[in-house]
Amino acid sequence: MPFTNKKWWKDYFSFTKKERIGVIVLLVIIVVVFLLPTFFSNPAPPDAAVVKDFNEQVAKLETKKETRSDYSNHYEKRDYHDFNSEKTSAKGELFYFDPNTASQADWQRLGLTEKTIHTILNYVSKGGKFRKPEDLLKIYSLKDTDAQRLIPYVRIAGADVRKNDTREDRTATKYERKISIIDVNAADTNMFKSLPGIGSKLAQRIINFREKLGGFYSVSQIAETYGLPDSTFQKISGYLTIGKAGIKQININVATVNDLKQNPYIGWKIANAIVQYRSQHNEFQTIEDIRKIALISDDDYKKISPYLSIK
Repeated sequence: MPFTNKKWWKDYFSFTKKERIGVIVLLVIIVVVFLLPTFFSNPAPPDAAVVKDFNEQVAKLETKKETRSDYSNHYEKRDYHDFNSEKTSAKGELFYFDPNTASQADWQRLGLTEKTIHTILNYVSKGGKFRKPEDLLKIYSLKDTDAQRLIPYVRIAGADVRKNDTREDRTATKYERKISIIDVNAADTNMFKSLPGIGSKLAQRIINFREKLGGFYSVSQIAETYGLPDSTFQKISGYLTIGKAGIKQININVATVNDLKQNPYIGWKIANAIVQYRSQHNEFQTIEDIRKIALISDDDYKKISPYLSIK
């Protein structure tokens, strides 16, 4: 095509509307890309002194955190130990006692450790004397929790009742001077009523329970009396003992269901099981034969066996 044609350039440099828009958009994109780095330029590096101070503060915080953690772990372990020690020391039977005359067996019964018992007995043997209940706090190996547990039960012979004693303490002291150890299988209602915290109703309930059982073979059975608070039992247990009087036993080779069920530990189900087993296997040769009865557990056997006989 000859170059004399004046419109040839229009074929190369003329644009449609869509092409012009595309060119404009492309130019805008190029400008944006060119200017973008200026908006995200790297900030100036922080001052060295500021960085150093920040690092020192972080180091201090970490040191405090470690110290607090060690402190916390130490006391958690100590508290756990103390809790278990207190839990262990809380074991023991509470009863009225004189620390000046208490034996090793008495202290053991009260739940003290061998080390503490040795310290107390050594103190007394060398002429030491407890003049008031609070003197227990002077025994360095006796935990405060144990001392506070025992102080209300201290009764020192010849000591006067303090003015700040509670009415309950004065009453208990009066009872201690008035009564002696009683046989739970021979005591009548008046003897039980002489114990601190035992009135006519509780005294009668103890005797009724004793008659239904056929007698007590352990002082701890008194605690099973209906309506008797454990706190009251702890107060009177030191006055109770099992005398020579034996308990009434039931011959399981001749007893009827009605005979057996009268005992609160046996009841109708066990009574019926014993009689049925006897009718199927003839007479019992030993008391332990009742353990062959599936209905009777080991705990049942321990409770009822003292009340049974085979002849």
